[in-house]
Amino acid sequence: MLWIDLVTVLALVQYLVFGAMVGQARGRYGVKAPATSGHEMFDRVYRVQMNTLELLVIFLPALWLAAKYWAPQWVAGLGAVYLLGRVIYLKAYMRDPASRTLGFALSFGPTVLLLLAALVGVIMAAR
Repeated sequence: MLWIDLVTVLALVQYLVFGAMVGQARGRYGVKAPATSGHEMFDRVYRVQMNTLELLVIFLPALWLAAKYWAPQWVAGLGAVYLLGRVIYLKAYMRDPASRTLGFALSFGPTVLLLLAALVGVIMAAR
């Protein structure tokens, strides 16, 4: 479970970094709280953070549940793909939001696979 713990910590740190980037963008582009829009570049980094939060709430429990039923190294591998996908998503979204598809797929796909793995594991254990 060490690998699952590592992926969990990295996902949380990644989210904190994205949040810090939003704070920096507020200052850089003059978007005062509580506003959540106002400058296109601020809007982009804010959307990356919010999209990451939207996935994180599903990704983390799916990761933990899948690791109960399947080899933790494989589950953590899917988690690593998620983390890489979030970085690609950030870079693409900041460059051109229309180019975010690969990063989104590399983070959404593993999340769905982990959720399905957890469901299959629960069903198999219930037999």
